[in-house]
Amino acid sequence: MTTKRRKSIEFEAGSGNVFADLGLKDADQLLARSQIGFHVFKILEEKKLKQREIATVLGIAQPDVSHLMNGHFSRFTTDKLLDFLKRLNRKVTIEVSRHHKGEPYQQVTIAP
Repeated sequence: MTTKRRKSIEFEAGSGNVFADLGLKDADQLLARSQIGFHVFKILEEKKLKQREIATVLGIAQPDVSHLMNGHFSRFTTDKLLDFLKRLNRKVTIEVSRHHKGEPYQQVTIAP
């Protein structure tokens, strides 16, 4: 009877921020913007609106709605994404606290 040796798979644990793992500048800001954008996307998805309706609610052009719904959040500033949340009747709370080693400088937490 022959035994086959399984080759071990090499991997590296991620930091929790794919942008930092890729070595991108302003990784914390990029992660925060993507988290906010994803939250906007999920709210819009739940509302089951057509793109024309989304454009009206958010006050943007239809092509921008397409970018938003396809996850191209880098096309929008953090301020614009926060404005979308306001237009979707969501409250945004910003908390400022001391930074601890190893944690991100910017963090987005979504309340249930």
